[in-house]
Amino acid sequence: MYGWRGRLGLIVPSSNTTNEPEFRAHLPDGVSLHAARMRLESVDADALSAMADEAERCGSLLATADVDAVAYGCTTGSLVHGPGYDREIEDRVSAAADAPAVATAASVVRALEHLGVDRVAVTTPYVDDLVAREETFLEDAGFDVVAIEGLGIEANTDIGREPPESVYRRARELPTDEADAVFVSCTNYRTVEVLQTLERDLGLPVVSSNAATLWDALRTLGVDGRDVGLGRLFEW
Repeated sequence: MYGWRGRLGLIVPSSNTTNEPEFRAHLPDGVSLHAARMRLESVDADALSAMADEAERCGSLLATADVDAVAYGCTTGSLVHGPGYDREIEDRVSAAADAPAVATAASVVRALEHLGVDRVAVTTPYVDDLVAREETFLEDAGFDVVAIEGLGIEANTDIGREPPESVYRRARELPTDEADAVFVSCTNYRTVEVLQTLERDLGLPVVSSNAATLWDALRTLGVDGRDVGLGRLFEW
């Protein structure tokens, strides 16, 4: 049986081409992945808000696969309406799927808290409006955002085409002297190949949206993720 240690449901924007491959490449043995999709093309506040109307539908579909937990894999899609919206999304998905749920924005907060982070530098592909919303979200969660830079990309498929090498370069260009960690934001941003290299070169923990979500989902499943190769977050 696939998923003999746990079946993980994943809800992603329809135009996300990164989350599923990154999860599948780093799932522990015995954990299976089962995805449902919400329609999204442009990554802006209105589109993300409308996309969330499909969360319950996706959760109910995943319930038919008898999943043990569900991850809502979208960063700004789970914070677009401000503080508390991430937990609201988790509650809505959990009720529809009849299983515990995590949402990326909430998972990022839990991951940074787990690492003891107070000050964070952020790089993201988002447009300015979403960059501002994310900064406010992180500050409301208790973090000092010492730097945050966005690329201004609106088409989600264009975000998915960004290579990990460019993620590395942009993270290295952040001013990190006052940071306790770097956060690379967006579940469609290809990051897993460079997380550990960035940590070695920066001398700091580096957390991506997908790494934080997978870490939180595995904790929810009760599965040890220390061998998945995604940096310091998974070593604790």
